[in-house]
Amino acid sequence: MDHFPQTPPALTKNQTLVMGALSDALAPLTAYTILDKLRKKGFRAPLQVYRALDKLVEYGMVHRLESINAFVACQHPEGGTDTMVAFTICGACGEVAEISDASFERRLQNLATTLGFTLNKSTIELNGLCSACG
Repeated sequence: MDHFPQTPPALTKNQTLVMGALSDALAPLTAYTILDKLRKKGFRAPLQVYRALDKLVEYGMVHRLESINAFVACQHPEGGTDTMVAFTICGACGEVAEISDASFERRLQNLATTLGFTLNKSTIELNGLCSACG
């Protein structure tokens, strides 16, 4: 599952705090930035953050951006695709936008099928400049 579930799961206290930090953030956050933001709430070790992030990613509520080693809250709470997520990442200001496009997903599925490949999940990161910085 790659997007926020229609019925959110019951979250632990740590998961709720991590989700809140990501939801309030104006940009993607690293696990250590989240830890710093949540120290006053009782977080002491990176493992607390990573465990919460792992579950939130599993639930589809959070996405990991591999190219910048950071996390972002899902921007499509209405749900959507289960296999394709794409992001634009501005190299100047750090703005991240999540893309949801069913036709693009179908094209990727068709390309994979043509190659005899079963696509389970795909995360695409487009790095460049946003309209404000470009």
